[in-house]
Amino acid sequence: MPQQNPSRQIEIVEVGPRDGLQSEPGVLATAAKVELIERLIASGLRRLEVTSFVNPKKVPQMADAEQVLAALEKRTDVRYVGLVLNKKGFERALAAGCNEVGMAVVASDTFNRRNQGVGTDESIATWHEIAREARAAGIRAQVTVSAAFGCPFEGEIPVSRVIEVAKRVAEVEPFEVAFADTIGVGVPAQVSEILGRAREALPASVRLRAHFHNTRNTGLANAYAAVEAGVSALDSSVGGIGGCPFAPAATGNIPTEDLVYMLARSGVQTGVDLDKLVATAEWLQLTLGRNVPGMLLKAGNFPRPTAEAA
Repeated sequence: MPQQNPSRQIEIVEVGPRDGLQSEPGVLATAAKVELIERLIASGLRRLEVTSFVNPKKVPQMADAEQVLAALEKRTDVRYVGLVLNKKGFERALAAGCNEVGMAVVASDTFNRRNQGVGTDESIATWHEIAREARAAGIRAQVTVSAAFGCPFEGEIPVSRVIEVAKRVAEVEPFEVAFADTIGVGVPAQVSEILGRAREALPASVRLRAHFHNTRNTGLANAYAAVEAGVSALDSSVGGIGGCPFAPAATGNIPTEDLVYMLARSGVQTGVDLDKLVATAEWLQLTLGRNVPGMLLKAGNFPRPTAEAA
């Protein structure tokens, strides 16, 4: 039986309410989004990407960002993360009451232009401005280097380019720098190399986080490689829903319940109640009216109670 080691801990950043729902064909009602977030908090998750402050015409699933924040209970032990891509988005997140903001800067200039309408250099300059204003406002700010493992338009991204972008976004001393496999092409060897070089290149005070998609079924393997490489946090999405609407064939995130199961069986603590999390994934499946990609939902937890096994 796997042994628990309390000294090994990973923070789970739940991105289902934003990255998960943004690719849904329909728009989930605000009340349902709020219930989803509340269920996730009840399962033990304490850091959740709840919405994005982006153009509602481009991402209509996130048009109710302010309404979602207004309906959530303000708790000192929970981080409500809002994704922003520009100064206007940051101002909206600040006014709405987010106590953490995250921004994405794409390692691929082509993808950055497709996703954000400007080049990578412009996004880095915007991030620097946002990070300084967030610090002045007392809001925690973190940044993600997106498409760090490959781009649908430019193909392979040199590791040197990824590290260059990471060093530039770290100049303003963010709380954390994340590396995202936005289209799910990465493999564990890449994860080890990129995170290892990032740890050498970035200040020790900057935490590392990783974000994986399961497009080619390598997401959980990559997550474990990231743990071994020393990340402090991992992103995941309840049920494995989500993807990037601006990247061709970028399917779901790694499922939170599958990730928590793997980590727990490997002796890594997350503080998440797996049974409650699975129940939330089941609720989400019913609410969406379709099956979600997560595997634990289909196979069940292990070991099962003796009576059930009999």
